[in-house]
Amino acid sequence: MTEHFKDTGFIPLRIAVLTVSDSRTEADDKSGGWLRDQVEIAGHKVVAKEIVPDDVYRMRAVFSHWIADPQIQVVLATGGTGITGRDSTPEAIAPLLDKQIEGFGELFRALSFEEIGPATIQSRAMAGLANGTFIFCLPGSGGACRTAWDKILRSQLDHRTRPCNFAQLIPRLLEK
Repeated sequence: MTEHFKDTGFIPLRIAVLTVSDSRTEADDKSGGWLRDQVEIAGHKVVAKEIVPDDVYRMRAVFSHWIADPQIQVVLATGGTGITGRDSTPEAIAPLLDKQIEGFGELFRALSFEEIGPATIQSRAMAGLANGTFIFCLPGSGGACRTAWDKILRSQLDHRTRPCNFAQLIPRLLEK
């Protein structure tokens, strides 16, 4: 599946973690805390972590700030990707994207189907690029974050993964 070459050194990425929730605090933010921990365990640097209510404009403010910061290469957002009235992460981020990465949501739902069956159809997990920054919007459940990180993101954010990965593209994202 993924192959790592031992002759290349690891290149840590600068990653921001956003939890979208009307009720979570730093004390009980399990999904955001778990993602932060996994990012650090993998050797990357968490350069920002915030919790924001499920409000389109407050999310856009945080996303916009991080997208404009050249020190942030990747944003991992958890929460707000369902279909209830308050779930609005896709609506918040979509207008800010330069490009969508449709395959991320498709692959996430395919992998999630193996774990939770047809309930995965309720997920609007998505990814895209904005100003050279990768943005991944994940569901808020711990299981969904584990699926996305363990089965997609950990290897795709490691430039040693072959045959290709997101990390190796970072220097070329702003090419004209």
